[in-house]
This record gives sequence, structure tokens and C-alpha cells, in this order.
Amino acid sequence: MTKRYAEFDSLVFDRPAPFVLRVTLTAPERRNALSLKMHEQLENLWRTVDSDPETRATIVTGAGSAFCAGSSFDDMGEGAETDAGGTFTRRFASAANLVQGLIDARKPIISAINGPAMGAGLAIALLADISIAAKTAKLMDGHLRIGLLPGDHAAIIWPLLCGMAKAKYYLMTNASMTGEEAERNNLVSLAVDAEELEAKSIAVATQLAGLAPSALAGTKHVLNHWLRQARPIFETSLALEIASMAGDEFREALAAFTEKRPAKF
Repeated sequence: MTKRYAEFDSLVFDRPAPFVLRVTLTAPERRNALSLKMHEQLENLWRTVDSDPETRATIVTGAGSAFCAGSSFDDMGEGAETDAGGTFTRRFASAANLVQGLIDARKPIISAINGPAMGAGLAIALLADISIAAKTAKLMDGHLRIGLLPGDHAAIIWPLLCGMAKAKYYLMTNASMTGEEAERNNLVSLAVDAEELEAKSIAVATQLAGLAPSALAGTKHVLNHWLRQARPIFETSLALEIASMAGDEFREALAAFTEKRPAKF
């Protein structure tokens, strides 16, 4: 890969087709959970992609058997302190930059959801312009099972994709769904057999790369105004999620998850 992407050293890049860039989240030992470094690089990646004349469409996928298990527990810290270190401000800006970067990127993004996608990983998967899931992939928001409310994307896009009734059911019960179920619930664009996922994502990216770039970028821009107008909802959910990291419920739920036992509230 060219020097253009050298600074994004926690991600892996290749070009599976002309004018198509593929970004692979590569930390298979932790199911591609995002470290702080990976998260930061994904926040900044899309400006570089937009300025790259060799890229007209981007695929995001995960290494190994997972797409992305969310943010790494090791990097969650002790909570959302509002001390001089600005923990709350840093967390808020980081999560907002990830979401806004996906929404504002000019060029189309395709997610190839090859396996489990949760938390921040699910945000990347569903905020992509076209989401293609393996039928056997597991999608779950995951926040409530560790005592947090879904603050990174769900409140602004799930009701648009699958309707309020389904959004409330899956987000409040934390039930998971397969890629096939996600397609049936309109949460993803397409679901395909696992062995067809790579070829299908490349075919869709190639189709997009062959369209008029300005018209395509404009189409994405105007459609994403549905998400931009929901920014107050997003910011409220994100602030409440970060605030809940300082609470006893989060500490107990995270301990119970780690110890594989029921949480006691």
C-alpha cells in the first residue's frame, strides 16, 4: 500500500479491484475489538480516503472469524471522570468522531460483516452505506449486557432501518440476530452465504466505483441528512452512555460478564 496510508498502521489495506480500497480490522486474538489506537485511526481514515484519487469505494471487514467485537474492555478505563484529564470530553469526542466520520465521508463505504459485530464494531457495520452480512454472522448491540445504554450509533439509525418496535426489542433485550435475520429485519442491506461474502462485497464496490463520483457522493450526502438531523439524539445517547461508565451498574455488569456469572443489580 502507498505511503498515503502508512500512518494507519493498526489497519491492513489492500486493493481487491481497481479503485476499490479494502480496510481490514486486524486483531483476531481479541475478535478485532478496537484498541484506542485503532479507534483513533478509524476516526481519521475517511478524510484520507476522500483525498485519494485511486479510491472510489471502500470495503471494511474483519480479519479471521469476526468483524469487530466493539471497543476493547482493556481500554474502557475506570469510568467517565470529569477531572482535569478531560476523560469525559475525550471519550465523547472520540466516539462522535467515529460516527460523524462515517456519515460525512464523501465516498461510499461497504461493510462486509464476516462474523460477530457488536458495540462500536456494529456502528461501523451499520453506518456503512451498504452493509453486507454473512448469513451466519452474529449482530448484537451489546451495551446493556455490560450495564451501558447504546450510545454510539443505535439511537439514530436502528429506528430508521428496522422501525421503532424492532429497535426497542433488540436494543432493550440485547437479543442477537444472525445476518440472515438482520436482512429480514432490514437492519442490513444484504445477507449472503459466508463463502460468497468477499466476492459480493467486491462486486458491489466495483459497481459503485464505476458510477459518476460526484453524483454518487451527492446521493450519499443528501440521504445522510436523515442521520445528521438526529445528531441531538446521538449526542444525548452518547453522553448518557459515557456518564453511566462511572456508575456501579457498569462495574457490576462488566465484572459479571468477565466472570461469566449473572449480574446482581
